[in-house]
Amino acid sequence: MSKRYKQLLEKIDNTKVYSVVEAANIVKELKSAKFDETVEVALNLNVDPRHADQMVRGAIVLPHGTGKTVRVAVFAKGAKADEAKAAGADIVGTDDLVADIKEGIFNFDVVVAAPDCMGLVGQIGRILGPKGLMPNPKTGTVTPDVATAVKNVKGGQVAFRVDKKGNIHAGIGKASFDADKIAENLTSFLVAINKQKPASAKGRYIKNGVLSLTMSPAVKLDVIELADIK
Repeated sequence: MSKRYKQLLEKIDNTKVYSVVEAANIVKELKSAKFDETVEVALNLNVDPRHADQMVRGAIVLPHGTGKTVRVAVFAKGAKADEAKAAGADIVGTDDLVADIKEGIFNFDVVVAAPDCMGLVGQIGRILGPKGLMPNPKTGTVTPDVATAVKNVKGGQVAFRVDKKGNIHAGIGKASFDADKIAENLTSFLVAINKQKPASAKGRYIKNGVLSLTMSPAVKLDVIELADIK
């Protein structure tokens, strides 16, 4: 363990759990890297995603964005393609975009698709899927309104999906954000997670949660408070 990391640990009381506001203030004090670190939230949910009715997945546009520049590729044609370009899409295409992806060219972070292009996207599903890039209606990335989808993604939309062990991880801001903006982004994210609570999920839904920076130790969140954020 490095001297820097030990110094950061001393700023956290590991015997207590922190409210959203307290955690947002503490992570501001944990900044130590030379770059603008990402504020990251990690949650462990009491769900079994092997069952379809316990899959937790969705997207939320954070009130203060993510602080990250996101490159968006859109599968669209005709008027929809024009709308996507006007909304700020970085790449718009159909067969040409499929060809680039098959060649291993990934100069984008998010993929949006108009419904009439999903047949094309299906051809590269095995490539996009493992990279977490497959568009999906639940995250708003398969939609006839491609312009709004592009604006949402560019404006700070965060997609989330529970993994096999019930974990959800997301970047919700930058260390340079004011603490109140970090708290508001985290609150919005938690509202979205709680809205997705499966009806079949029993007991405490959020088992534990932490907030951290890219290069910092984690701050434990008060799960009782997290459950009440609606």
